[in-house]
Amino acid sequence: MTIDPVDLTAALIRCPSVTPAEAGALVLLEDMLSEAGFVCTRVDRNGTPNLFARWGEKGANKSLGFNGHTDVVPIGDAAAWTKDPFGGEIEDGILWGRGATDMKSGVAAFVAAAVDFVIQTPPQGAIVIAITGDEEGDALDGTTALLDWMHANNESMTDCIVGEPTSLDTMGDMMKIGRRGSLTGFFTAHGKQGHAAYPHRANNPVPAMARLIDQLARHTLDEGTAHFDPSTLAVTTFDTGNPATNVIPAECKATVNIRFNDAHETHDLIAWFEAKAQKMSEETGVSITVETKVTGDSFVTPPGAFVDLVANSVAAETGVTPELSTSGGTSDARFVKNHCPVVEVGLVGKTMHQVDERVPVEQIQTLKNIYSRLIRDYFA
Repeated sequence: MTIDPVDLTAALIRCPSVTPAEAGALVLLEDMLSEAGFVCTRVDRNGTPNLFARWGEKGANKSLGFNGHTDVVPIGDAAAWTKDPFGGEIEDGILWGRGATDMKSGVAAFVAAAVDFVIQTPPQGAIVIAITGDEEGDALDGTTALLDWMHANNESMTDCIVGEPTSLDTMGDMMKIGRRGSLTGFFTAHGKQGHAAYPHRANNPVPAMARLIDQLARHTLDEGTAHFDPSTLAVTTFDTGNPATNVIPAECKATVNIRFNDAHETHDLIAWFEAKAQKMSEETGVSITVETKVTGDSFVTPPGAFVDLVANSVAAETGVTPELSTSGGTSDARFVKNHCPVVEVGLVGKTMHQVDERVPVEQIQTLKNIYSRLIRDYFA
């Protein structure tokens, strides 16, 4: 049994699995993996589809894991697409469709590599494949559900690969050994509405909020760390919802987002938000409240045996030494890192989430070769 990763990617693209719809993608993978001898279990939670598959003994001393997702973002304007977004068409060596880059190709490449390996060279250990349908959505019942189920059922991975598109310009030029954390602060300044001609009879929340947001935006969070660039803070909204030019509003809202490195703990940043809001409230008499949302904490898998193994596999198959990066947004690696060491390596991600998402088929085959070498060397 040999799986062509390009054909499998195309078949997965033809499953219109816009998050959190399954649309046949996990059924296809489960059938294929079961035929190759993997023990498969659906781990659906709250309507979110998830698939766990293991080849080898439960609790093996050495268990290589793969985490990925088959859900995709919406296509946007269908008329703007050159090809059918769920057609999986190949033309001039390019595979088109939603999920071609992010990340049905990564799932297909690893599944193809894993099936080849367990049939040709059964490893002393286990291979675990954990696929979710909720990475592009709220991510509440996807990889977290799989990890919860694994913990409850004594399933484990000793190391894990996440197949997100990590390369920038050429195949293999970057892999992720960590990710920044993400914290959003929602600030609300509560004043007193009044006539703009009589400001002394009102309590304008806008200047107080403006001063606070300026202080946050001008603050230097850090200068960067060994594996991370400096943390950043971006102001994303500032609004009163006030259409009248002669009315002082009663309320003003602003939102900021911090992408932070391993110099910070989430609770310390939240405490900083709250302290700055409290101080401004005391100075201006305008009550400012804060709500926060944490998308993920920062983490890093330090360079060592596993990171070197992945990097060497990439270099051997591409001729490129990958940069060890922690840049970019969040991924489900932020959940996996609580279970075992995790590294992300995948395709060039230039067209992910775009209209006309596409990938050269050569990249998919190269990614399968990287994963094949990685699996072989891992169990050598």
